[in-house]
Amino acid sequence: MKSMRIALVVSALALFGVILAPGVHADDWNKKTVLTFSQPVEIPGQVLPAGTYTFKLANSLSDRHIVQVFNADGTQLITTVLAINNYRLHPTGATVIKFSERAGDSPDAVKAWFYPGDTFGQEFVYPKQRAIQLAMAEKEPIPAIAMDTTPADLTSAPIEAVTPEQKEVPVAEAIAVTPPAAEETAPLVAQNVAPAPMAAAQSLPKTASPVPLIALLGLASLGCAFLVKRFAIRES
Repeated sequence: MKSMRIALVVSALALFGVILAPGVHADDWNKKTVLTFSQPVEIPGQVLPAGTYTFKLANSLSDRHIVQVFNADGTQLITTVLAINNYRLHPTGATVIKFSERAGDSPDAVKAWFYPGDTFGQEFVYPKQRAIQLAMAEKEPIPAIAMDTTPADLTSAPIEAVTPEQKEVPVAEAIAVTPPAAEETAPLVAQNVAPAPMAAAQSLPKTASPVPLIALLGLASLGCAFLVKRFAIRES
């Protein structure tokens, strides 16, 4: 009887922790962010009209960065795009969207998306022909995939980088996909910031801090330990 009571208390505590744990890190894991654009913007494969959208990382078994774009309330999937690492030395407390140079009156093309507090972001991979155009305008390599790649192929489609000279090179040779050295500072942070006409992209309000939950869990642990001790005394 003594061991059964102890097992019940421990099981209840474990269940309590399982219930609380998912809410603590959910947004940090999938980077769920609500973005509002005052003008149309281009993402790989299409142009999004001005409006509000939900961006988040897909739950993928591959090591690829797969970004899903939903409508404002996250109920309708609009498109799925591939991304690679884009590192920065100084994270900020707000969402940051970087744009590529645009030609004429064409919409701004989203280059990279940074989640608050992260030192790395998601640099979007464009269809090859569009990537060449962006590379020529940007004067730097752009990650690219084949034009006919479908969402189902994103986990395995080869990624390459195209240069302003329209050459194809391995991504790792042309784009910093690993953390930069400490002395490489401002250029990575300041370049290609959102143009003035664009409304600032806002991240979803973060969920409540995990500290109160951790404290509550700690108190629950002490309470359960007290109960276990009392049961043990009674049984003895």
